[in-house]
Amino acid sequence: MDQQLQDEAQKNIEIWKIKKLIKSLEQARGNGTSMISLIIPPKSQISFYTKMLTDEYGTASNIKSRVNRLSVLSAITSTQQKLKLYTKVPPNGLVIYCGDIITDEGKEKKLNIDFEPFKPINTKLYLCDNKFHTEALSELLEADDNYGFIIMDGSGSLFGLLSGNTRTVITKFTVDLPKKHGRGGQSAVRFARLREEKRHNYVRKVAEVAVQCFITNDKVNVNGLVLAGSADFKTDLAKSDLFDLRLQQKIVKIVDISYGGENGFNQAIELSAEALANVKFIQEKKLITQFFDEISQDTGKFCYGVSDTLKALEAGSCEIVIVYENLDIIRYVYKDSQDRDIVVNVAPDNKDKSVSLDKDTGEQMELVSEQPLLEWLAENYKNFGATLEFVTDRSSEGAQFVTGFGGIGAILRYQLNFEQLADESDDEYFDDDDDFI
Repeated sequence: MDQQLQDEAQKNIEIWKIKKLIKSLEQARGNGTSMISLIIPPKSQISFYTKMLTDEYGTASNIKSRVNRLSVLSAITSTQQKLKLYTKVPPNGLVIYCGDIITDEGKEKKLNIDFEPFKPINTKLYLCDNKFHTEALSELLEADDNYGFIIMDGSGSLFGLLSGNTRTVITKFTVDLPKKHGRGGQSAVRFARLREEKRHNYVRKVAEVAVQCFITNDKVNVNGLVLAGSADFKTDLAKSDLFDLRLQQKIVKIVDISYGGENGFNQAIELSAEALANVKFIQEKKLITQFFDEISQDTGKFCYGVSDTLKALEAGSCEIVIVYENLDIIRYVYKDSQDRDIVVNVAPDNKDKSVSLDKDTGEQMELVSEQPLLEWLAENYKNFGATLEFVTDRSSEGAQFVTGFGGIGAILRYQLNFEQLADESDDEYFDDDDDFI
């Protein structure tokens, strides 16, 4: 399987996990100000934050309300314990949430979460409140794609990278190109030829440096490429045979800017913002269209609905599993009278008592585990040699996939006979796919 596709899928899963975490943290509420949000950016010192928490403990000891004081001190102690697990800040930073939250039943429950984000988090935060603060995590979701920028004008070129709200200058160089001049006579043609030659060499050098910056191990390492400049150089580069074809195919926008260098980089980011926002949208539409094409051409290399998709996954025939990011299906695992695991996948509002009854004895089976199907897929898809892709319902294709196909399907490596699979299977506990539409 293509490594770049695997990396992209893994990144999308990390993003989905962060979205899910944000949703659960935002809903959590506590008594008083005993919920601590601590975010430590990369290259920080653990010792600084250890001292800060010690100082906070001393300050919190003066809180007049006994209940609130004990809750805050408990949360600070829990945060200190989490911090002791680390000798240094991980490369991407560290996020800790600690505190007592109120459950739906009205009881208090301790929540302690610590993790390294999947990409660098450039925010420094310490807050003690009656809720968790997740604004900085939301920035991680915006920073899910990398875009390359080539800023090219008559005085030099700059190569930059944009990842969410973090911009990085990879490299830059200056160039001394001859200007047009009015010297006539026999030398005019020679001057023009020399000038064209130097311009051509300049375009060649930019094309070579672009390969060094934006291609790693023969793979393009950016989701899209923006060419910017104040003269015709950017257009010449885009059309040039010297420019790597793989990079040409990644061009999402060519923009005119007033400046070169870093000021031009900032201006190019502003002017191309809308085009970059559409790239993710286009990728999603392309994936679902590919799925629809398999169906319209009746290739047999597709399936949809929970039951068929999971059968195809277990058979090892799934190449890409496509799921709606808010798919509300729960995976229940029961033990029957013969000590077999019986798996039932149903929407919470469609679950009735019959799905948990033993088909041999008619008695209630023992519930072994209960987990959202999306979580199970995110943890296990690699075991079946598949790629997992999350989609939204914001595009017309996405909405059609969710309403018409149950929000789950797969593109297969080869055809499968699902009727035969159903006959061979001992598991008759999958509900009809109409339940998931």
